[in-house]
Amino acid sequence: MRLSMPPVDNNGTFQAIVLREFRRKLLENYTNWCSYLGKASNVDSLESDTRRELLYVGLYLLIWVESANLRFIPECTCYSFHHMDMELNKILEDYIYEETGRPWIPAISGENAFLNRVVKPISNTIKAEVTKNKYGTVPHDRWRNYDDFNEYFWSKSCFHTLNWPLGFNSRFTSERKTGFVERRTFWNVYRSLDRLWVMLFLFLHVMVILAWEEKKYPCLALDNKDIQVRVLSLFITWSGMRLFHALLEPAMEFSRVSRQTSRLVLRMVLRILVAAAWTGAFVFCYTRIWVQRNHDKHWSNEANLRVTFFLGIAFLYWLPELVELVLFFLPRIWLNLKVFDLLSWWFHGDCYIGQGLREGLVDRIKYVLFWVVVLGTKFIFSYFFQIKPMISTTRQLLDSTIAEHEWDWQAIFSVSDKFTVGLLWLPVVLVYLADTQVWYSIYSPFVGAAMRLLQMLGEIGNIEQMRWRFQFFATATQFNLMPQEEIKISGGSLREKLCEAFHQVKVRCGPQLPFKMVELESNQVKAIKFALIWNEIVTTFREEDIISDQEVELLQLPPNSWEIRIIRWPCFLLGNELISALDLATDLYDALDNWLWYKICKNEYRRCAVIETYDCVRYLMLHELIKSNTEEHSILEVLFQEIDHSIEIKKFTKTFRMIALRQIHSKLIKLVELLLEPNKNVNKIATAMQSLYAVVVSYLFKAKMTMDQLRKDGLAPKSRTAMAGLLFKNVVEFPDPSED
Repeated sequence: MRLSMPPVDNNGTFQAIVLREFRRKLLENYTNWCSYLGKASNVDSLESDTRRELLYVGLYLLIWVESANLRFIPECTCYSFHHMDMELNKILEDYIYEETGRPWIPAISGENAFLNRVVKPISNTIKAEVTKNKYGTVPHDRWRNYDDFNEYFWSKSCFHTLNWPLGFNSRFTSERKTGFVERRTFWNVYRSLDRLWVMLFLFLHVMVILAWEEKKYPCLALDNKDIQVRVLSLFITWSGMRLFHALLEPAMEFSRVSRQTSRLVLRMVLRILVAAAWTGAFVFCYTRIWVQRNHDKHWSNEANLRVTFFLGIAFLYWLPELVELVLFFLPRIWLNLKVFDLLSWWFHGDCYIGQGLREGLVDRIKYVLFWVVVLGTKFIFSYFFQIKPMISTTRQLLDSTIAEHEWDWQAIFSVSDKFTVGLLWLPVVLVYLADTQVWYSIYSPFVGAAMRLLQMLGEIGNIEQMRWRFQFFATATQFNLMPQEEIKISGGSLREKLCEAFHQVKVRCGPQLPFKMVELESNQVKAIKFALIWNEIVTTFREEDIISDQEVELLQLPPNSWEIRIIRWPCFLLGNELISALDLATDLYDALDNWLWYKICKNEYRRCAVIETYDCVRYLMLHELIKSNTEEHSILEVLFQEIDHSIEIKKFTKTFRMIALRQIHSKLIKLVELLLEPNKNVNKIATAMQSLYAVVVSYLFKAKMTMDQLRKDGLAPKSRTAMAGLLFKNVVEFPDPSED
């Protein structure tokens, strides 16, 4: 998601918008609860009144904090807020009692009134239910839990029975178990997955009818009018399975039928009656079709009229299923029309919880397409390789007689071969019902792999992948997490916009190409913004105790406070990169500067490690460790000027010995270790500096230089007496501890 730049505002409008959005998010459950119960929300949304918005937020948070364990009953919190918010509005509007003429006084007021008159009574009721539990020895259908208490507030009856202030003589304290209690039986498998069973048996029904004609393709069998009408018998199977499901509902939920409201009982009875009526209607109309067809010996006009009438009834039966499919994509809680409320009650019953737990429309479409492919493959395979090969054998068995067989268990089939056919089809049907999981297992890995590639999931599997991806993350934050400049949004040609879009896609997909952080290095503002975002992420990880303090130091982006020319990447990215650069310099000691630098720059972090190390050492020597206006400082300044000049004219490898870099590296490590000690020893640091200086002037330069030449070039003290003593002894000053 791309964030847009917030509008410039000097009058507090932006703060008011933020407050209003926070209030909407905080009270989202309350708003949905009011919508579900058909109650008007007591939150007055006035865009100009920020004080009222603050009071709503404060009231809800106070109720939530004071509610203690009642937070596990969120709709109870909504109930309390609904009434207290109504009283708050009356106070803000200076409401006057008509009977007394005095200002409005809340029904619950005084010291600790909410705790004593709301929280404690409800908590005591919950505690009384817990005692019925007897430490888990009592069946869970005999005592109420938090969910059962919460269900009490899912109906409008709570406003009439509990009232405000709370009346604890209501059925809230005495009501028995109302939640769903699962009956662990075999039939519950069918009841819970009835749509899957209906789909499988309907397709099996149609496939057997079409395969019975033994045509090459199933569509050829539909040219026969008899087959077309036989296919219509699937509505009898459909309605019959719906009737069976409707009968299972009261059997599985008889405890709720006897203890809950009459709406559930009414729904169960109506569903049984409607399912039975549809089944009877389909059987009657379908029988009339074939009676007329057999009477006329062909498909007469009267028989066709009966087929048309049957199709009309089938359309009416299918119409509610179509509406339910629409409701599958449209959350019920958004629709306050009574007709949608009635349809949702018919299909799903009364249940507030989970009303807003819905995936997006695009995700639902992708989900449907996935299962269309899986089930389409399954049914095609089942038709041609499971159902159709069984037809010829089945017809032969049904057309043959018992006398043709010489089986020892012939007496079992003394009437017909129907039992043999049943045994023959039983494993086929079982495999047909179970192989959906097989096809799901086949397609799921391919879809998962595609999602992984498109959404870049699981690409960072080790530290090497982390190091490689981190550089793309730095650029991706520029257009994913940071607001766009208004000038860039308004201006720009079509070509520039296309180039920007291509750049964004390239960064998201992460092509494995050499990547240079030139844009961030040249724009210090962007680099600082990225460092702030990344360090905030690392700090959050530490606050959540995901990483340790040592890991924080390895992960954080240090501030660029030492005039370093590049971005200072985290230490875990630069580990061993300097050693790798030293190995290259040692191996390519006689190569040209361009070739050596090219080999170093093939790894972006290696390039950054070399530049950062050199800039840090230079700044440490010239600005932090050695006092200025001293002879030692001037020697170091000349030395770094010589190095910079050789790099500029591309004669670094011609001027200096690459083998000596390892000795210099070891001396620098020893110096840094001394500087990091809590009790710093000036003599040891001066000795380390003297040793480092000796290595530089003795081994670094390829050309042998006498002491006079060193003095002439400014690389040695001009006084011979100074050479007799220890350099850097009286010029060392410790760096500021606040700087890294």
